[in-house]
Amino acid sequence: MNVTVAIVADGFQEDLVECVKSIRAYSNVPVYVFTSGKENKNLCDPLLTFPQFNSGWQKNKLGWGHSVQHLLNTIDTQYVALMDPSTHFTSDAISPALAEIENGFVAVGWRGGLLNLEDEWRSVDDKGEGEVDVLFSYFMVLNRQFTIDASGANTSATYYRNADLEMTLALRAHGGRLLQMELPLKQGRHHGYHDVDPEYREKNSKKNYQRLLDRFRGQNDILAPRR
Repeated sequence: MNVTVAIVADGFQEDLVECVKSIRAYSNVPVYVFTSGKENKNLCDPLLTFPQFNSGWQKNKLGWGHSVQHLLNTIDTQYVALMDPSTHFTSDAISPALAEIENGFVAVGWRGGLLNLEDEWRSVDDKGEGEVDVLFSYFMVLNRQFTIDASGANTSATYYRNADLEMTLALRAHGGRLLQMELPLKQGRHHGYHDVDPEYREKNSKKNYQRLLDRFRGQNDILAPRR
C-alpha cells in the first residue's frame, strides 16, 4: 500500500505509543510522527524503534497548519493517513479507506459532515456515511499531491480545531470529492480539545472558523449534494 500514517504529536503525547501500537497490530504501513517545540521523549520508546517508523522534530514551536504542511511535503507516498494520537485502530482502517480513494474520492475520513446552509455555514451536521463537505482530522486518508495542489493546511492555523474543516473544504473547492465512512477506530480522551486552556481553545477555534467563512461561505457550488 502506497500510504504513510502521519501523526502530529503536539503535546499530550502520552497517547502516542498506544496509537502507534494499535496501527502496528493491524497494518504494516510506515508511520511518520512530527513534533515541534519541546522534544518528544516518547520518540525514544523502544516500541517506536521499528523499520517502518520515522520521525521529525523542529526546535521552534510550529502550529497545526505548519506541522501538517511539513508532513505533506516530507512524506513521499501517494497517500497520507492523517490521524490524531487519541485515535486507535481496532482493525485495519487503511484498506477500506484506500478502496474508496480508488473509487474516485480524494479524501476518506471517519468523521465529517455537511455545512448547515440554513445556519449560514456556521455549523456542520453529521449525516453519517456518504459524500460530505468536510472531514475531521481524527483520521482521514488523503491523496497527498491533490491536497498539496489544493493548498493543503492553512499555515495561519496554530490550533487544529476547525482548521481541518478549512483544509478539507479546500479539497472540494479544488474539485475533489470527500467521503465519510465508518471505520474500525476508537477514540480515547482527546487531549488536544479537553486538556488545553479553554480560552485559548475557543479563541483559536473561532479564528479558524472565521477564516473558513471568509474564504468559502456562499460558494455553494463546491459543496456535496445535500442529504
